[in-house]
Amino acid sequence: MALSGSEHTSALSYAGATARLSRWFTDTSDHSLAQRLASTVFLIRVLGAGFAFVTQIVLARWMGSFEFGIYVYVWTWVLLLGGVVDLGLASSAQRFIPEYRERKAFAHLRGFLAGSRWLAVGSALVIALAGALIVKLLAPWLDDYTIIPLCLACAILPAYALGNTQDVISRAHDWMGLALAPAFIVRQFLLVGLVGGTYAVGLPLNAVTVMIAAIAAVWTTVLGQLVLLNWRLGKHVERGPKAYQTRIWFATALPIVLVEGFYLLLAHTDVILLEQFRPPNEVAFYYAAAKILALVVFIHYAISATTAHRFSRYHVAGDRAQLAAFLAQSIQWTFWPSVAVTAVLLIFGRPLLWLFGEGFSQGYHLMFILAIGLLARAAIGPVERLLNMLGEQRICALVYAGAFVLNFLLCLTLIPSFGAAGAATATATALVVESILLFVVTKRRLGLHVFVWSRAGD
Repeated sequence: MALSGSEHTSALSYAGATARLSRWFTDTSDHSLAQRLASTVFLIRVLGAGFAFVTQIVLARWMGSFEFGIYVYVWTWVLLLGGVVDLGLASSAQRFIPEYRERKAFAHLRGFLAGSRWLAVGSALVIALAGALIVKLLAPWLDDYTIIPLCLACAILPAYALGNTQDVISRAHDWMGLALAPAFIVRQFLLVGLVGGTYAVGLPLNAVTVMIAAIAAVWTTVLGQLVLLNWRLGKHVERGPKAYQTRIWFATALPIVLVEGFYLLLAHTDVILLEQFRPPNEVAFYYAAAKILALVVFIHYAISATTAHRFSRYHVAGDRAQLAAFLAQSIQWTFWPSVAVTAVLLIFGRPLLWLFGEGFSQGYHLMFILAIGLLARAAIGPVERLLNMLGEQRICALVYAGAFVLNFLLCLTLIPSFGAAGAATATATALVVESILLFVVTKRRLGLHVFVWSRAGD
């Protein structure tokens, strides 16, 4: 039976859409592959955010805002130190692995895959022991209820360093599920299960109990990831001699850890300083507002995770035109989804905060302040990864150092008078200034425009 004109048009449209979708899944170009990987990363992070969100709600309701605020404060220290205890070796994997592959330096590749993990764990162990000693020495000046949780947090750091390194090694091989699922899905699931079991048997759910559960969840997840990563590397990388360029690794990694360290300080100074001036309850309200907006950060993370090693590869190959075009596309992928997600979260922010428990809706206005800084960062895309991969780690570190100092000073100035609103204002202002400085640095040092409305060839 012959099709009518409209039916024929619909059939052609369906066939065209199917063909485009098929090409998107089968196209092996870097642009299509990066889009698919970024989508995978984002989906994993969204699922992880869902688990984390439910976990935070459960903890807030079971623990109460006071104990939850203590846990938030201590876990913020884990996030801050955990991001740098590997001394930058984790992030440098996205530079060295593509470089060794491109140059067919397979002995160096095998050496880095093994050596980077052992060095990361060793450095983290030293820092963890030093951290526990510092807590003991400072005990007379610390709040009694934070001492034991802070000591327990130190036990997480070696596992955190190993997990970070394995995460980036997996990303450099485009194994996004292995890179992200352990930390953002499996670990959250284990933590919920352990905390739920503790609650079921009637044990007190205070900060100490939850930190013990966190230790078990982190170590179990990281060791499982270790087994799976070694299995996949065994199939992907041929056995052979190992060569270690330890001095070169650290020469590259240490400037990167400065960048990441100042970035983490910028990200977590608000919570740490807020706890010094305000009660744990207010810290909990602020954290809940920031946690809801974390989905916006996931978009930036998803793009960064799948583009950094490609920046390095284009740079090593000397393909500046492809680098500029890929960078411009990466910025578009970061900004517009960030705008859409931010709008949705702000619309539904109040009922989402209500889920955490009584009083948490007080943090709704903080979401609007924090969103300004997040969108400013999204407007320049993963530019910090670009600078790190192209050898501009030092200037990038200086930018983050300046932003951190600004945030620190503003927090000290604003928090005593305005509380959580002062912390949010300080952080948003620092992010806007940081984004402007990164734009200027990239333009002057690399001759590349990194603003969402700029053309790739500008």
